[in-house]
Parts: sequence; C-alpha cells; structure tokens
Amino acid sequence: MTSPTDKALRLPSWLSSLFFLALLGLIALTAWQWRDGPPVNANLLQLLPSGAPGELEQLAEKRVQEPLNRDLMLLIHHPDEESALSLAAEVSDRLRATGLFAEVRRSVQTDLPALRQQLLDQRLVLLDRASREALIASPAEFIAQRLERLYSPFEGTSLIPVEQDWFGLADLTQRQLPQPGHIHPRLDGLLVAEHKGQHWAVIHAQTHGDAFDDQLPLQVDNEVTAARQLVEAQKGELLAAGGMLHAAHAQRQAREEASLIGSVSLVATLALLHLLFRTPRVLLVALPVVVGALSGAAACIALFGSIHVLTLVLGASLVGVSIDFPLHYLSKSWTLQPWQAYRALRLTLPGLALALATNVIGYLAMAFTPFPALGQVAVFSAAGLLGAFACATCLLPALLDAPLEPWAAPLGWAKRGLEVRQALLRRVPAPWLLVAFVVFCIAGISQVSFTDDLRQWTSRAPVLQQQAQQIGRITGFEPTSQYFLTHADNPDELLARQEALSARLDELVADQQLHGYLALSQLIAPAASQEILHLALPRLLEASQPLLDLGVSTAMLQAELAELLAEPVVSLDQVLAGPLAEPWRPLWLGALPDGSVAGLITLQGLRDSAALRGLAEGIGETQLIDRPAELNRLFAETQRHAALLKLLSAALIFALLCLPFGWRGALRCLTVPLLAAMGSLACLGWLGQPLTLFGLFGLLLVTAIGVDYAILMRERIGGTAVSLVGTLLAAVTTWLSFGLLALSSTPAVSNFGLAVGLGLMFAFLLAPWAAEPERQPIC
Repeated sequence: MTSPTDKALRLPSWLSSLFFLALLGLIALTAWQWRDGPPVNANLLQLLPSGAPGELEQLAEKRVQEPLNRDLMLLIHHPDEESALSLAAEVSDRLRATGLFAEVRRSVQTDLPALRQQLLDQRLVLLDRASREALIASPAEFIAQRLERLYSPFEGTSLIPVEQDWFGLADLTQRQLPQPGHIHPRLDGLLVAEHKGQHWAVIHAQTHGDAFDDQLPLQVDNEVTAARQLVEAQKGELLAAGGMLHAAHAQRQAREEASLIGSVSLVATLALLHLLFRTPRVLLVALPVVVGALSGAAACIALFGSIHVLTLVLGASLVGVSIDFPLHYLSKSWTLQPWQAYRALRLTLPGLALALATNVIGYLAMAFTPFPALGQVAVFSAAGLLGAFACATCLLPALLDAPLEPWAAPLGWAKRGLEVRQALLRRVPAPWLLVAFVVFCIAGISQVSFTDDLRQWTSRAPVLQQQAQQIGRITGFEPTSQYFLTHADNPDELLARQEALSARLDELVADQQLHGYLALSQLIAPAASQEILHLALPRLLEASQPLLDLGVSTAMLQAELAELLAEPVVSLDQVLAGPLAEPWRPLWLGALPDGSVAGLITLQGLRDSAALRGLAEGIGETQLIDRPAELNRLFAETQRHAALLKLLSAALIFALLCLPFGWRGALRCLTVPLLAAMGSLACLGWLGQPLTLFGLFGLLLVTAIGVDYAILMRERIGGTAVSLVGTLLAAVTTWLSFGLLALSSTPAVSNFGLAVGLGLMFAFLLAPWAAEPERQPIC
C-alpha cells in the first residue's frame, strides 16, 4: 500500500502522462523514419566539412569523386592466358546478371572507321606541343624523322595508310597521344594488362549507385567474394579494387562494433547490477538506455536525413552514461532504508538535473565545430541523454518502487577506501599530492603528438589496400586526391593555361616525382597554335625532298598539303566528341552559367604532394585542389577551436554549479574533471598514443561527465561512503562503454574511447576531493 508520504514525494501525474505521449510519438516517428529500411549510411564525405565553397569547386570535386565511388576494377590471372580470359568472361556474365552494374566491360568495341576519320580530320589539332614546335622550328628534321619511322622495324602499324598521310601527321598523332595506364586491347578487343611477364584479364565495372548507398556496397562485396572463390577454385588469382569494397568493409565493421559495444556493455552492466542489488527488477534500468538510443537516432535522422555508422559506434557509449541516472538514486539503497524510489529520486533530483545539464553542455560543445561528424555525435548523445533522463525520472521510479536490499560488501569496501585515503592525506598533505600529479601531467603532456588523418576515421582493411596497390602497379592507374582546376573565359584560354602548367608537370614526371597526368591540353591545341601551325605547313612541302626521293610525287604532296590547309580551326567540343577523346572527357567541366569554362588536370602516381606547391603560381585562375592538405589545415584549426570550446563549456558548467554550491564549491567541483582531463592527456603521452581530433573532444566529455562524480561526492546524500559507491557504479558502467570503444578497429574511435576512459578513471579517483570535510551528510 502506498503511504501518504510516498504519494507526496511522487512527481506530478501529468509529467508521467506527458512522458507516455512523448514516448508513443517517438516510437511512431522512429517507425516512420525506418519505413524503407535502416537510414544508415557510410559516406565518409558527409562527415567532413565542405572544402568546396563555390559551385565550381563542388562540381570539380563531384566529377573527381564519381569514378572512385562507382568504379570496380577486377584483374584475373591464370598460368594459362586463355583460361584467365575464360574466367573473366564467366565473372563478367555473373556480374551483369546481378543487375547491380550499369556497365560491365572486359573488351573494347572500337569503331575503327570513326577512329581513322578523327585522326585524319583532326591530325593537326591533335599533335602534341613538342611535335608542333618541331614542325615549326625545323620542317626538314620533321620530314627526316618521318622517314625514320617509316623504315624502323620497331614502330607499330599505323591506323592510317601511308598514301593518305605522307607527311606522317596522323601517324605521329597516334603514336604521341598519352596512353592512360598499361591496359591495352588485344586484336580481338579483350582488355589485358601485362606486368613482369604475367598477363591479367581486365574487367571494369560501374555500379548504378555509389559506394555510399546503404546496401549496394555489401551486395557488390558479396559478388566479388563469390567471383574470387570461383577463380581460385580454378587455380587462378583475382584482384579487386574500388570504393565499393572499402565502403562495404567500413559498414560491416562499424555495424558489428556498434552492436558488440552496445550489447556487451549493456549486458555486463545489467549483470553487475543484478549481482549488487540481487533482484531481477533492477534490470529495468535498461529502459532509459533504450529510450535514449531511440531519441538520439530519431534526432539525428530528423536533422541530417540519416545516421552515420561512425555515429552509431560512438553513440554505443551512451549506454554507460544514460544508465547513470537511475544508478544515482538506486545507490542510496545502501543507507536510505527502507528504500523508496520516489524518496530517493526526490533527494537526488537536483544532482540528476545538474548531471544532465553538464553532460548536455559537454556533448553540444562538439556541435559547434566545422565537422559534421562531431555534430552528429553531439546531437545523438544530447538527445539520447534527454530521453534517458525523462525515462529515469518519469517512468522508472514507478516500476522500481519496491524494497531494495543491496549486497552490503561494497559499502564496507568504500568505507575502508575512504579510511585509506584519509590515512594517506595525513602522511602526505594534499598540496604535495597535487604537485606530484601536476609534474606527472606536464611530463606526459610534453610527449603527446597531435595527429589527424582522414584514414583514421574508417576501419582499414590491409588486404584491400594491398590489392589496390598491386592493381595500381599492374595497370598504371594510381589516381591521387590532388588535382588542378583551371578556370578561363573561353576554351582557348583554358587550353593555354593548362599547357603552361603541363610544361611544369612534365618536369615532375622527368624527375620521377609524378607517374603521369591527364590534361585537355594534351589532346588539343589552342586556336592560336592551330593558326600558327597552318602558317608553317607550306614549309613542309619545301623540305619534302626525301619523300620525293622515295618516289612520292609532287602532286600527291601538294594534294595532302591542300587538305591540311583547308582544315578549319577545330573546337574543344568537336575533339571531345570523337572516340579518341574518351579518357579526357571527364576533365571537361564545360561552360558555366556566366559563360566562362573550366577543366581539370588529374594526376597519377604522385610521390610527394609537396612537389605540387606553388606549381600553378603565375598561371591565371589555376589552382591546386588538395583535399587532404585542406583537411589537415582544418584539423589544426579545429584543435584550436576545441580548446576555446573547452574553456567556454567549463565556464558554463562553472556558472551552473555556482547556483547550488557557490563559487568556491563550483570551483572545487570543476577542478576535479579538469585535472582528470590533464591526467588522461598525460597518459596518452606516456603510452605513446597520439591525440586525434576525436580524442581531443573526448577530453571535452571528460570535463562534462567527470563533474557528475564531483557533484555526487559533494552532495553526499546518504553519506560519503554510499556516495563513493554510487560514483564507482557510475564510473564502472561508463568505463564498460568507453573502454570497449578503445578496442575499436577504427583508430579515431579507439583514440576517443581511450581518452575518455582514462579521464574518467582520474575523475573517479579525484572525486572525493570535491566534498568539504566539515559538511554533514544528509540522511
């Protein structure tokens, strides 16, 4: 029977009704958000701040990223080349049958008549810069080199008959056009690559969606696995590379870790609570965790449209934090007997509200950074804590309102621990301990290295990386994250600027700092260069005596010269429309709304990005787009930003604590988590672990979560020993979450978990210092 006192201690009934309505609304919202499947994505780019402030930069970045996100390259080797080609045919048929791919290509169906026609019609405009300069500077030497090519046994067959190309312009164009990569078609059109005496059958596939679709990467990865099993069963070897495979690995790893971390920490926590409180009813404390997870996910999906797998992994740590709310009043059952849920809640509610506020401040501080990754984690955690708090205060007391008689041993351990602490303080005064701790921190912090790399944000698969590198060596395709963006008023100006930059890139290629590059200026000469070339053509006839000696008639040479002189100036769009231009078409961004034009220069096999610095200097409206370098600069700026946010959040928490404790008590409570954050940072230094951006914001959370322990010890509801037991329970449940994060295969997540776990360990050890010795406990 409920006593009048217990009734008076209850929260207003309308709060419970409001909570039930909100919970029903949350469930309905979640069901609607998940109606078409899990709105979970693994798009790493969505976690990064936009590095492309203008529409042109955004267009360029999208063009560069598209093949990385949709292309799949498969190489098949077998000791018998025909067997490799047969296996490639079978794998291609299987991939087409899945319906996942927009295109699966293992051969080229070259339109030879169209190819020959383009070579003939555009032989002047297709000449490379060196050949144009050679023709203009020394027509006689140009003709002599033509004869050498005619008689050389090492020169391949030209697509254009000699009688249609006496001066050899089309033949020279065919030989001098850059060949992207080492993949070449056989006579039957099948694509092969040769490397160190081995022949590889090549399959190039392109998916309908990109690598950041929800299910597509996993489906593609399953098909590649099946294809590998098929090839290996025939004693062959299959290599695969593509953004799809990395995305599939990241999705699978992140989802497994989120499930494992969340379930293990929850099960371990519930097992611990059952051991301590010795009643199955205590397992109901899982309800705030469930409500918190639903609240966080719903808020993320509502604000961002989806929830990232990395947010799920980091959000799994919310288990340990959200379960602290019911633990605060459950732990009072060691001394507040007979224990009543509403009485314990009333006594601890001010501390619970303070804990909620400080935690929300800590999490929301992460939202004020340029990184959407941290913003998602902040929204998920803040909304989750609000939901967990509402459940712990409005619903859970009614379900737990029964006598509790916890295991008495932990209270005895806490009393002995406090006695040992007092004995230590009598031997070594607190100021000396503080000095020793500060020296420890300074020595450790001096060894900390600040490291941030985008690759730390995903779980890396060494096998995939090794295969991608091997495919790069075999095929010659080694795309880089860096590229050049050229903007100009018209196509001719753009070509002239790319040509100027190409001359500088050629030097890097000669120095072996760059494997190669693709530029529109390699394919077509600017109009001014075409006109200068037209003026130099008559000198070819004057220098053509070696051809006449060969038996070519003057009439034939005059007729060909007349054809060349009659050729009009060719535009960039005309050249790109031909079959020869296929590798260069993605580089042309086309005309912009203001009438200007833009194009790209992509790089292959860059050894050191530092070699590109200043390379475009002096070339109008040409800029290097180096996304990794830009992110590194942003990482450094965000570190400074994080330091400011830490100060601001500490100031807000201090102002909040001043209300119940005064400025002295607030300062004492806030000092505990600040020292704990210093201790965590020092331990990272001593352990040789770098501090990443996620680790830095983990220290921010140490300030927010650690202050809860100080508040709990300062209030001492039920006595100092029972408060210490409650603090230990809160710390252990949080360690179970963040400690498991430290074991994550994703470096950024692991660093985050390690930083928070170490910080909360120090926060627990320092928490008793927040209490004032002369204050009498509330019983």
